[in-house]
Amino acid sequence: MLSIPDPLHPAIVHFPIALAVLVPALALAAFVAIRAGWVPARTWIAVVVLQVALVGCAWLALETGEDQEEKVERVVAEHHIDEHQDAAERFLYIAIAAALVSAAGLLQGGRGRAGRAATLVAGLAVLAAGVAVGHSGGELVYKYGAASAYAKAAADSPGTGAPAHTTRSSDRDDDDD
Repeated sequence: MLSIPDPLHPAIVHFPIALAVLVPALALAAFVAIRAGWVPARTWIAVVVLQVALVGCAWLALETGEDQEEKVERVVAEHHIDEHQDAAERFLYIAIAAALVSAAGLLQGGRGRAGRAATLVAGLAVLAAGVAVGHSGGELVYKYGAASAYAKAAADSPGTGAPAHTTRSSDRDDDDD
């Protein structure tokens, strides 16, 4: 039987990041193939579908993060979480814009060509936003100890081998860079 991970957010966040890397590569390959006449322009639908999937995954990642925010705020300073959430929202909005731009690539003639070219640029913006949100999320976990919000629960369960202590990152000096 399939069990849903708890917390769910860490299991979900890798999908939009992976798509943020893969979609621009696929868009470039499709752009070149369509331009060279190797495949018909309708092949671009695959890029649009993946862009929409990226938006859906980004939205789901944002929602699962919001669901777990209160628990993580017990061990991580709120401003660090807010920075990550702001980056996640920017990522979602840029992904939505890229999906809309990619749909223009389905148009005929010069408008479709322009839409496909614009999608390449939009894909780079999505990738940059994905790197930013991934970096801030990684900092929450590895620098500020967000995972310790869940490690305490695991430590209370017999036989888990999880550490029995947690460290509040708000007690640490944030200027250690």
